Amino acid sequence: MAPRSRKMNGFDKFETVFENDGMSFLRRYSYVEIKRMTNSFKEKLSQGGYGFVYKGNLPNGRLVAVKILSKLSGDGEEFINEVNSISRTSHVNIVHLLGFCFHKTRRALVYEFMANGSLDKFINEENYRKLSHCHLGWDTLYQISLVIAQGLEYLHRGCNSRILHFDIKPHNILLDENDHPKISDFGLAKICHQDESTISLFGARGTVGFIAPEVFCRNFGGISHKSDVYSFGMTVLEMVGGRKNIVAGANQTSEVYFPHWIHKRLELQEELGLQNILNEGDNEKARNMIIVSLWCIQTNPSNRPAMSEVVDKLRGGIACLQVPPKPYLSSPSRSSPTTSMSMIV
Repeated sequence: MAPRSRKMNGFDKFETVFENDGMSFLRRYSYVEIKRMTNSFKEKLSQGGYGFVYKGNLPNGRLVAVKILSKLSGDGEEFINEVNSISRTSHVNIVHLLGFCFHKTRRALVYEFMANGSLDKFINEENYRKLSHCHLGWDTLYQISLVIAQGLEYLHRGCNSRILHFDIKPHNILLDENDHPKISDFGLAKICHQDESTISLFGARGTVGFIAPEVFCRNFGGISHKSDVYSFGMTVLEMVGGRKNIVAGANQTSEVYFPHWIHKRLELQEELGLQNILNEGDNEKARNMIIVSLWCIQTNPSNRPAMSEVVDKLRGGIACLQVPPKPYLSSPSRSSPTTSMSMIV
């Protein structure tokens, strides 16, 4: 009698992916090495639902950011996703993964160090006084939005396999010492082979306020690279507004207040009412970012531009841009059920 096949656990699954998907070039660290490079986790850089990020040093003196995953439930899918997807990338606008630690009780990712941390702390007006910094300036905000768009264009079109990020938001955009942004956190990413037309997605994924409507409700259309386009649009609107697009605890009818408010300003050809617009150049960059982002958050995915078009629109300026229709309210309920849905790519 043939032996019964053994169901792979998370550890076995990762080892298989590691060997078969060409990730063996990545440096694999022991937990002792992780502890040593972080000086026993002395300096915490940030934290989130995934765990903590610590500042570290490699033996050659290079600074790194070490992400320690605290949630080890399930089969380690998020960890496998992140290592598998980001190891396929090589782009100046994508954060660089240097290595990892994986065994049954400890999981860590070693990334290049981004000195200025996440974008979200630099675009929220409430943080200016707390962190002793001022508005980044419209030239910088415009360049950040363009670079993020170029990074997403690469993920969607420039890799051998298309990578859908599914969690684009200011917190997952990291800045180096020169405020050059890079896309990070690929824990929710999906890899799609170029010749595949559909893949399965179990449950909505992403962050409330940035999730495209079709991701949490199949009636809005198929899930595709246009779902990342929506998240990008909401991210740029937060950059423009200097505040959250949604208010924690708000009911569903008022969550996208800022996108609707700014759209009305454009329709009525009123002043934008934004901070730190000092000259006509600032005004044009702000309007360009707003109009492009409003196209990105159109409720129907087919009405959103692809990221290649977004890059072209940002570069082209406001002269060739028309104000899009007002996007319908489309944020998910905070109690959206987990469902299985087909994803069209």
